[in-house]
Amino acid sequence: MENQELCRDINSRTIRVSLVDGTQISACVNIDREPGYNRLSDLISSDREPFLILMNAALHTPGLDNPTKHETFFINKDHILWATPES
Repeated sequence: MENQELCRDINSRTIRVSLVDGTQISACVNIDREPGYNRLSDLISSDREPFLILMNAALHTPGLDNPTKHETFFINKDHILWATPES
């Protein structure tokens, strides 16, 4: 299944996340996981769940030329420096 097809099945956004170790991740995230949580900042700042669930993630690790791809990837929110929607 292609990245865009999976991301269309739910109300998702393509985002970029930077972690404390310098890793940057491009992935899809389900924006409407909880009622009233329809922005990326809502998901990141919510203390309901300690992890952010990403789909079709591409991890760009410092020192590696090619990204590592994962169908599903869980990030502890305490390790996120910043997150932004991709255009």
